[in-house]
Amino acid sequence: MWNKKGIIISPDKTKWWNYTHGMLPTPVCVGEDLYKIYYSGRDKNNVSHIGYSVVEIKNESIIELFKSENPILSPGERGCFDDNGVTPSCVIDNKLYYIGWNSGTTTYRMSLIMGLALEGDKGSFSRNSRAPLFNKTNREPFGILTAPYVIKDKGIYKMWYVSGEGWINKDLPKYNIKYAESPDGINWNREGHIAIDLLENETALARPCVLKTNKYEMYFSYKDPKIGYRIGYATSTDGLNWERHSNLNNLSTSKSGWDSEMVEYSYVFEHKGIQFMLYNGNNYGVNGIGYAVKK
Repeated sequence: MWNKKGIIISPDKTKWWNYTHGMLPTPVCVGEDLYKIYYSGRDKNNVSHIGYSVVEIKNESIIELFKSENPILSPGERGCFDDNGVTPSCVIDNKLYYIGWNSGTTTYRMSLIMGLALEGDKGSFSRNSRAPLFNKTNREPFGILTAPYVIKDKGIYKMWYVSGEGWINKDLPKYNIKYAESPDGINWNREGHIAIDLLENETALARPCVLKTNKYEMYFSYKDPKIGYRIGYATSTDGLNWERHSNLNNLSTSKSGWDSEMVEYSYVFEHKGIQFMLYNGNNYGVNGIGYAVKK
């Protein structure tokens, strides 16, 4: 059961890159009780940039200390896959996996394809390539190859990512969660293996977050257009074949307030034996980032 604690990171109009939103919180431990939480804020033109807040964890409380003055990654060059905006997805080792946003065409609304940036000195990041990490293939041709979550397991990089399965109409894509492997975190072997598929009435599975203990656990977001996003939970013995669990370890909406309409984009991590969940609420994180503690 998750005990909600409220919003910890709100937009700040004094930061040009964080005029609104706080999408896809992505924490990295930088000290005994200190974390950088990377996320995408939006500027006055509604364009996403990746910045961060430094927070401190005291027992079951997360306290924001300060925000970065400037983003650590901004949209790519005009015409590149990420020229409309960037959003973090996962950080492991010195690798920042991110989502590149791009406008669509007359037949589809958007393209979401993952990119990779590498950390340099003093916390700076630079793109590994101006091209996306994954290219379209015959198995995955739809321009939604995004939101990767990566772990290193027995020397192998393992990725669960969001992958398009088609468009219902110009504004409504369908996408599920697939799996890939890599020896180095840069060059990936993928066969389009479906890890978790859509259920009836669902159109989207988003933002996987995987924990590895004696089994694999995944928190993910699922969308029914009639109700918006909710947070789901699944387990696996091999990371390939997953079983979804209804109402087990799930976080639901509140009766009122910032997360009363939907909850999504969760990131679960453990600190000193306590599990924390960072997540977004109504309107895809327009109000910022909240958290919950597992009881």
